[in-house]
Amino acid sequence: MIIAIPTNKKNMSALVCPSFGRSQYYMIFDTVTKKKHFINNPAFESSDGAGIKAAQKLIDEGVKIIITSRYGENASQLLLASGIKVYKNIDGSLYENIQAFLNDQLTFLADIHPGFSQNEE
Repeated sequence: MIIAIPTNKKNMSALVCPSFGRSQYYMIFDTVTKKKHFINNPAFESSDGAGIKAAQKLIDEGVKIIITSRYGENASQLLLASGIKVYKNIDGSLYENIQAFLNDQLTFLADIHPGFSQNEE
């Protein structure tokens, strides 16, 4: 299973970025092979529609699980329609969040915000 977590640094000790659609990177982790890599977020500097662009990139990457602190309404519609499950991150590093997921310690993220334009964040 492929997991994605938004982040602004390319290392496992980095924190989860609080903005799903405007993080600089996504850490991609494969639960079967235990391999990880980082991808650039093509929506990082988008003036609008960042959540949708980011969601589409993760769908294209084959992601099935996202761990994040929040995400917008438009991204949620696309992700849920694609069968992707979204979990609420814990306070801690990317590594700690992966471990929490693997240990079944994360909950589904039910809070969806209406989204922001770049000028509002």
